[in-house]
Amino acid sequence: MTQTDVEMDRILARTSQNPSSYTRHFNQSEEFFVRLSRPYTVPSFAIHHDIRNSSPSAAHAATLRELMTTLQEYVPEIFQGLRYRFDPGEILRPLFYQVFRIEDQQYLYQLRLDLVCRPQVHTILEQGTNDTTPVYRTRDLIVEPQIIPLREVIQEDSRPRDFVVEQMISDTWIGETGRGYFVQGIWIDSDLNKFFTKLVIPPGKRIYPYYPFTSRYRSVCHSLIQLDLESRKAAVPRLHRVTRFLRPHMTEIEQVLRESEFREDLELFSSLRNQVPPEWLSIWDTLHVQVYLNEQEMKEFEVVQR
Repeated sequence: MTQTDVEMDRILARTSQNPSSYTRHFNQSEEFFVRLSRPYTVPSFAIHHDIRNSSPSAAHAATLRELMTTLQEYVPEIFQGLRYRFDPGEILRPLFYQVFRIEDQQYLYQLRLDLVCRPQVHTILEQGTNDTTPVYRTRDLIVEPQIIPLREVIQEDSRPRDFVVEQMISDTWIGETGRGYFVQGIWIDSDLNKFFTKLVIPPGKRIYPYYPFTSRYRSVCHSLIQLDLESRKAAVPRLHRVTRFLRPHMTEIEQVLRESEFREDLELFSSLRNQVPPEWLSIWDTLHVQVYLNEQEMKEFEVVQR
């Protein structure tokens, strides 16, 4: 269970006269971020929080409101229509959400911010301690925006209290490799991401490291790169169609990927690809991903549409 914050919701509901201006990127770790037109300062947060306490400290709540007041002014369209919920297990990855419904199916749009300082790309203004994070300045905002199919929304006092994910995937763990301290688990999530995504983008199109449809929470989720409200609304029916298409075949898809790494010449993939409506493919025609080196000579990717 996570806690709401009425004052934070008021901040998110404010309008701004400043037009949003940002570009969209992935870093070399495949994390998605938006680059703002001007820098902002991330204040210091307390690092520790008792996960059993579902309420934030007064200091944490005040610091996050301070930061969100700035971000909401800089890029209000990213937060339009969203509400905040405190997650005690992810205090440096604040959670914002919106619920959509299509027919009898509900979907959760979940936006997480990643506020962890990265010294190689962030400008540290004040060093952190064992108990607090550094104060730093940056133009980049790492975000994780995705739409998740829901089986149920549990209400309390007319507000969502918990979300139950509609799980369509049985288990993505298939074994281990290595010995002793070097044992590593093997999952098929990466192959599922490739299968789902390659199924619905034009043949030969390369948009790595962006995977629009991914295996998360034992379900099929839609990762977004356009974060405004209208784009969210357009993405929900897209996920609705894709999940309805995939659901009857999911057991077979899992079995095939347990036996073989994903390849586009897999018989099952080819069979399903032939059933995908052409209009599902055409929406990605204008999407392009460009590779470049940033100021630290590290690889980054910019997402553009033309």
